[in-house]
Amino acid sequence: MAFMDPRISAAYESCRRLQLRHDPTYYWATRRLPADVRPATHALYGYVRTADQIVDGPDRPSTPAARRAALDAWEQELRDGRSSHPAVIALTDAGERHGLPLDELGPYMRSMRVDCGQVRIGSDDELDAYMDGSAGSVGRIMAPLLGVPERFHPDFGQLGKAFQLANFIRDVGEDWRMDRIYLPGLPEADLGEGHATPRLRAVVAQQVARARALFAAAEPAVAAAPAPVRNGIRLACAAYTRILDRAEAAGGDVLGRRVGVRALDLPRLLAAVRR
Repeated sequence: MAFMDPRISAAYESCRRLQLRHDPTYYWATRRLPADVRPATHALYGYVRTADQIVDGPDRPSTPAARRAALDAWEQELRDGRSSHPAVIALTDAGERHGLPLDELGPYMRSMRVDCGQVRIGSDDELDAYMDGSAGSVGRIMAPLLGVPERFHPDFGQLGKAFQLANFIRDVGEDWRMDRIYLPGLPEADLGEGHATPRLRAVVAQQVARARALFAAAEPAVAAAPAPVRNGIRLACAAYTRILDRAEAAGGDVLGRRVGVRALDLPRLLAAVRR
């Protein structure tokens, strides 16, 4: 998509490069979307990725309180719509251009504030509330952008939660190193072992089943998406369910085995979408 304002064009391009650098799996799924919705997808990614960098990045503020204050300022920049940051410039334009419900980013930022300190999620209900902000909100923003019928917008929030839960399953070890436990029932002693105990394997198996149920529940909404965007959505679903497949193949050992999607998986995933 061409933009008359070179400043806006450069902002979208900055977000595109950010997505390619930090999340190539999602980037290549985005490339399967129609050209007129890709820039807005890059912009949304750029905004939420920048929030993530405030919380987790190498240059993050040094204390939880300072990180929360920085998130407050980042949220205010989007509300004001006056910023020199490429992600705010691009997302402000995308929100106006496509009528996006950017107020959904309020729940997203609340979940990011949880990550500013130690995280210990103790129940499935607490996990659902966190994921509704961290990923369900993004799904509900993406739904109108993709032209999904309005009655299915909440289901795209569920699809976002399925993506998030797959990531949590993949990242158990990495999250533990950051003093975070997202999957309820994971005892700290088991994580400290450095290998998968029977209890850890059982928790992973339970959450894999929950993620699969979320994907299955969202399938009617994916099927209702317009044909030009459906393959891009299905590619994203195939990539994230590949994480679940690998976790199951590893017997729930997400500490000793890498269960993420690899570049070599892309041809297989594309073939699965075509089928």
